[in-house]
Amino acid sequence: MTPINSSQSTKILPDIYPLIDTHTHFDASVFDNDKALLAQQAYAQGVHHLVLVGYLHQYFDRMYETEQLLKKPSQISTQVSTIVSNNQNNKSCTSIHIALGLHPFYIEQHTADHLKDMTTMIAERRPLAIGEIGLDTFTDTMKAPDMFAKQVQFFMAQLDLAVTHQLPVLLHIRKAHAEALAILKAHDYDAHKLGGIAHSFSGGTQEAKAFVKLGFKLGVTGQVTNPNAKKLRRAIQAAVASHGIECLVIETDCPDMTPIMCQTANDTSVPNRNVPANLPWVLLSLSELLDVSPVILAKQLWHNSCRALRQTWPYPK
Repeated sequence: MTPINSSQSTKILPDIYPLIDTHTHFDASVFDNDKALLAQQAYAQGVHHLVLVGYLHQYFDRMYETEQLLKKPSQISTQVSTIVSNNQNNKSCTSIHIALGLHPFYIEQHTADHLKDMTTMIAERRPLAIGEIGLDTFTDTMKAPDMFAKQVQFFMAQLDLAVTHQLPVLLHIRKAHAEALAILKAHDYDAHKLGGIAHSFSGGTQEAKAFVKLGFKLGVTGQVTNPNAKKLRRAIQAAVASHGIECLVIETDCPDMTPIMCQTANDTSVPNRNVPANLPWVLLSLSELLDVSPVILAKQLWHNSCRALRQTWPYPK
């Protein structure tokens, strides 16, 4: 979760492809009034699965409440109902999955008791993954030796949990790629066996290749839709040139990271949030960047996501 100014899309997509949103914060309060409708709209746009990703202990229960809410039938508009009926085999809503983790950016708020409670919850209510976890030195405060040491402590403890429970990890690494790579190389966690995603990848070409070499998929967000994100786009192209499109997955990171064509910054009547239904715009921009047809890319991204999350979700026909 990396806050930026964001907004909701009303764009019309040319085609619909089956997709997996590998990283969201769809349990956030900004979705309280219409999350059921938004989940149905996401499914209508091809998003079959989405992952709710943890960042603060206080919101863990909220994620499970969101999962339960979206399993229940709900009222939807005639328009959305028609789209779903015509295009998605009469299913009404995307499937929800949960990852539990203590985010490095909020390290000051984390306690040993939070980690202990998370350990119990993982054992009792096995999540899909551990995340988002990692290192973040974006601010001077986060660079302080005591704050960074605590980040490292929580990062390694959560990697230990992933190994113990044989779960993939969802990494948040910002301005600390070399340090994170050093920890991962020395740790027992093996992404080649357990899977894992470098969420919202923001490093350069060499870092991209290094994470892929360790077995992680690179998580691509709406940032790729911005032609000015040249460092990111070069890194993605370089990773694909070395490892193929098998090294990528896509995500919204909603309510943040809105695709550029979905932003409505000048319209104050629209809430500043990204939504899961915007995920296809990430696919289409990535397709253009890599010169790979969206049909081929969507299917490969589905299989990549399953491998990264250690799932066997069948690709919809």
